Amino acid sequence: MSGNVDGIRKIAGGVTAAKGFKAASTAAGIKYRDRKDMALIYSEAPCKSAGTFTSNIVKAAPVKWDKNQVTGNVPARTVVINAGIANACTGEEGMGYCGQTADAAAAVLGIPAESVLVASTGVIGKQLPMDKIKAGIKAMAPLLDGGTDSGTEASKAIMTTDTKNKEVAVQFELGGVTVTMGGMCKGSGMIHPNMCTMLSFVTTDAAISKEMLQEALSEDIKDTYNMISVDGDTSTNDTVLLLANGLAGNEEIREKNSDYQVFCKALNYINETLAKKMAGDGEGCTALFEVTIVGAKTKDQAKVLAKSVITSSLTKAAIFGHDANWGRILCAMGYSGASFDPEKVDLFFKSAAGEMQIIKDGVAVDYSEEQATKILSQPQVTAVADIKMGDAQATAWGCDLTLDYVKINADYRS
Repeated sequence: MSGNVDGIRKIAGGVTAAKGFKAASTAAGIKYRDRKDMALIYSEAPCKSAGTFTSNIVKAAPVKWDKNQVTGNVPARTVVINAGIANACTGEEGMGYCGQTADAAAAVLGIPAESVLVASTGVIGKQLPMDKIKAGIKAMAPLLDGGTDSGTEASKAIMTTDTKNKEVAVQFELGGVTVTMGGMCKGSGMIHPNMCTMLSFVTTDAAISKEMLQEALSEDIKDTYNMISVDGDTSTNDTVLLLANGLAGNEEIREKNSDYQVFCKALNYINETLAKKMAGDGEGCTALFEVTIVGAKTKDQAKVLAKSVITSSLTKAAIFGHDANWGRILCAMGYSGASFDPEKVDLFFKSAAGEMQIIKDGVAVDYSEEQATKILSQPQVTAVADIKMGDAQATAWGCDLTLDYVKINADYRS
């Protein structure tokens, strides 16, 4: 987005863009050498907190800790994040380490331990080296800064197999008051949320009730994070946290009024942008693959069809090979569980290199394979299927499946 779209303006920055939010990062040496692997987000004022978490029955200790925090009555003040070890499948010891992390942050920041959120990403089954975690927290506290650079550095510190950091920020007006929202995320492999490992952190200076904050987030993830897939694996650690400190000074949003709608639009822009950044940075991938189903009877039907296509390994491999193998797309739609008439489907491919129709009424049209290959050779490729049953539509995001994906995941623990 450039300029002003629907009153939402994209600005530079990420988690430190909103008033009162600071960040810091450090190299704690948890798993990686010669790079930062811990980050800290801190709000000068108490925050309303909201969260959505993995649907995997195996939930990492930080997920359980954060669920307790966001459903409780204590305002949030800080998030401690580490990369390298996931603190998943670590039993009571792992939960205890969440408590120790919170206590360490509380001590150096002068805040209640109950106001500390924690997040971890990395190898499953290993215990956190608490001496390094505690030393990292002590090192970061005096480095907390509200500048753009500190937010960017934090977004780099939380990466695992990601190839690029991911952050975004916007400004918008609520009742004549300028409000800011920013976010950062990490996620490259193990991304098939229903609510990768996917970690996402969104901060805002908007004044909004806890109930409205949670509702806005819970509704929005259905169309953003839950519509991406890299490899079909749902991680044990998926977490989206949304913190609002109210420092913008707008009238608090307590109901679904026009201010709430604007807030939701801004949140959707942040979440969709971060979701697409993750899908486009899938492990080993060379292209973001977007699938839009139009002409559906219901949105749910469109979602099921779109997700089926982006999770099809055969289709993902065809995108990697720049091959207009439309039969694989129809096949994936056919086994999705959603009903439609294949003899009414129109299919289009489009990218920065152009757009072309591949199927009309379920049958291939006379198209140029050479032109199709050009379109499919771009770093962002879109397939649009019109099933001609109604007015509903949905979009899902994935990526191609490459040799490098297998190589990365064949020796991840080493």
